[in-house]
Amino acid sequence: MRTIEIRTTQNVTITYELANVRDRILAFIIDLVAMGIGFGILCWIFFGIISLSGDLIVVWWLLVLPFPIFYSLAFESWNNGQSLGKMALRIKVVKLDGKQLTFFDYLLRWCFRLIDIYLCLGSLAAILASSTDHGQRLGGLVSNSTVVRLKPTLFVSLQDILKIKTVESYEPQYHAIRNFREQDMLLIKQALERYQKYRNKSHRQALINLSDRVSERLALTEKPKDRIDFLKTVIKDYIVLTR
Repeated sequence: MRTIEIRTTQNVTITYELANVRDRILAFIIDLVAMGIGFGILCWIFFGIISLSGDLIVVWWLLVLPFPIFYSLAFESWNNGQSLGKMALRIKVVKLDGKQLTFFDYLLRWCFRLIDIYLCLGSLAAILASSTDHGQRLGGLVSNSTVVRLKPTLFVSLQDILKIKTVESYEPQYHAIRNFREQDMLLIKQALERYQKYRNKSHRQALINLSDRVSERLALTEKPKDRIDFLKTVIKDYIVLTR
């Protein structure tokens, strides 16, 4: 599982899991099916229902034929980095510098699809996506972008939580923590690690907001004064009460 850290324009560092080659290939196949269905429907409308006159032939060349050609460019630029295939696999295109992708960025990615996907039958794209540090094919390299997973894969995630040291005699303070999920604990752990690594106002505020949210779910009458210690205690309680 490869990850990258992207610092947003608000100076907040977000950790993303890179989309693997399998997900990207599956998304591409879904897009091919969607393009085929959409193109077939448009052709059926123009050729099957409407008698093809000279004017309609011009319309077909201008509107119907470009559909499969500009499908990925139109969808990704319109749908914030996601085609139908990427939506189905829950992956998307992001900029490595944390900025919003422009139409020109999407255009660069689309132009280089001809080289690393279509002319090479996807082999060059697969090699680059699996070997480059940020999982970038040619289009990603020239546009400084890559494809990430929106929902991370949690391999041996419970063991990752259990790395936090505790003692057998530890007495939990928040027994309602049993109602939380493993993903919640991982989110808290990642937020603490980011703050320890990047001690800035934005990450501090993120911990405060997270602490307030956890307090609400635990139905605490008073908010904890030491937010960091509170979140660490929550994780320890979860480990002791659920392991």
